[in-house]
Amino acid sequence: MGYGVAMPTRSYRHLSAEERETVSLGLAQGHSLRELARCLGRSSSTVSREVARNVTRGRPYRACTAHTIAAGRACQPRRRRKLVDPWLWQYVQNHLAEGCSPEQIAGRLRRAYPGDMKKHLSAETIYAALYVLPRGTLRSALLASLRQARKARRPRARGTDRRGQIPNMTPIADRPADVATRIVPGHWEGDLIKGARNGSAVGTLVERTTRLVILARMEGSDARSAREGFTKKLRHVPALLRKTLTYDRGKEMAEHERLTERLAIQVFFADPYSPWQRGTNENTNGLRRQYLPKGTDLSGYTQRELNAIAHRLNTRPRKCLDFATPLEVYAQLRHYSPVALGT
Repeated sequence: MGYGVAMPTRSYRHLSAEERETVSLGLAQGHSLRELARCLGRSSSTVSREVARNVTRGRPYRACTAHTIAAGRACQPRRRRKLVDPWLWQYVQNHLAEGCSPEQIAGRLRRAYPGDMKKHLSAETIYAALYVLPRGTLRSALLASLRQARKARRPRARGTDRRGQIPNMTPIADRPADVATRIVPGHWEGDLIKGARNGSAVGTLVERTTRLVILARMEGSDARSAREGFTKKLRHVPALLRKTLTYDRGKEMAEHERLTERLAIQVFFADPYSPWQRGTNENTNGLRRQYLPKGTDLSGYTQRELNAIAHRLNTRPRKCLDFATPLEVYAQLRHYSPVALGT
């Protein structure tokens, strides 16, 4: 066409005044947008968008008019960030202080205000707002409220799986198939989280259907302590909600046969190096670490204090429950009482 030489395709940028003159003249002479885009070395969608956005209704595209419209639009403020809203920002801060994650906060907002898009956030929006805060007391306090308390964003590291020799184990392959469906409550996953220098421990139990959490104080981290600690807590659970327990191969469960005899609960053991087979417990352990950090002497916690931590976990919204809380889901079972679980 003689208006210029085709240039290599580059990353997106707005058309210059000279390029707008080329488009204006080319359209006046009857050339297509695709031809003009090829001539300018631009994407045809870029040229099409330029013409659609910078033309006066009822009139042909003119470079001078288009440049004026584009310049005016560039001076307009960008869309207001949602977390500039004082109410939303305060909501986020309050729930972070209560131990909720950005994902839980975002999900709870959608659940509480389903028809109000102005109160909907994404977890990424919250994370972005936190990590762009200037250094200072507020930034430190809010980042400390996050589960991992990272000063900078980075991938989460996987935990290690502890092993041990246990007599007469029943493998997870023998576990009833309906456990995997999570339809019927009463199937638990268990673990032991250890304190400083492995000198103290707390037993953790989570129910697969409701994600209800039980924390059991342990006198030590040996098999006898684990059996006694789990027995004290599980004996308060109704028999109908005490069907199976899936555990890893940690040696603290060496007395599982006595636990089965005392509580009439079937104990199954996951395969070696397969933490995903107890994914509910592994995930919940991450939540618990926010209240029971690594390196802490866990022997200093009383059962009453552990119950209070479990209650906080059981009243936090969970994504897997459509951001309901474990206690809310458990209450829907109707036939049982949350008090019966000793939390």
